Amino acid sequence: MPVHASRGLVPLWLKVLYTLWAIVWVPVYWVESGPANFLWLCDIANFVVLAALWLESPLLFSSQAVSVLIIQLVWWIDGLGRLLLGRHPVGGTEYMFDPAEPVSVKLLSTFHLWMPPLLLWSVWRLGYHRLGWKLQTAIAWVVLPLSLLPDPARNLNWVRHPFGLEQRWLPPAAWVALCLLLYPLVLYLPTHAALLAWARSRGRRILP
Repeated sequence: MPVHASRGLVPLWLKVLYTLWAIVWVPVYWVESGPANFLWLCDIANFVVLAALWLESPLLFSSQAVSVLIIQLVWWIDGLGRLLLGRHPVGGTEYMFDPAEPVSVKLLSTFHLWMPPLLLWSVWRLGYHRLGWKLQTAIAWVVLPLSLLPDPARNLNWVRHPFGLEQRWLPPAAWVALCLLLYPLVLYLPTHAALLAWARSRGRRILP
């Protein structure tokens, strides 16, 4: 898949600032949460976006917009639900309110708040690439089976229990196989269609 880079459209200060953040984020997460934590698709998005910024790649940006916009919107909703209602309506942000969780991890986890605006700005700036959802599907088909390997209690990418809710009707391997279909159909294709329509409505470039 061609990257279709477009040089000079992403300011240097943004590239440097994001890189400096990543230089801090990686070792802190590695020490506090362990290397397996980087299998979360939201964390993988951080690495892909780092490459996308320096390459100025619409394909890479589009793939991660498709990957995490809905997931991080759910993160927002769950965190706001806990703040405003005192409960987690969906699940996924419990660690942000856990006194035992290191403050450094909580602060660095705020990337869930600013990553969606960054991705939308990148698509607006560079254009939307139609192959983004296919690239992200390929990434997910590698990452989701790998997410079964670490400690089951981590429930990476919800490959054992969706949204932390116990499911007993399928064994883990069968649930992952179902996820390989559900992630593209429920997350990626609808987001792809929405981003494509949004880019067209704004008169932004659509890449084949």
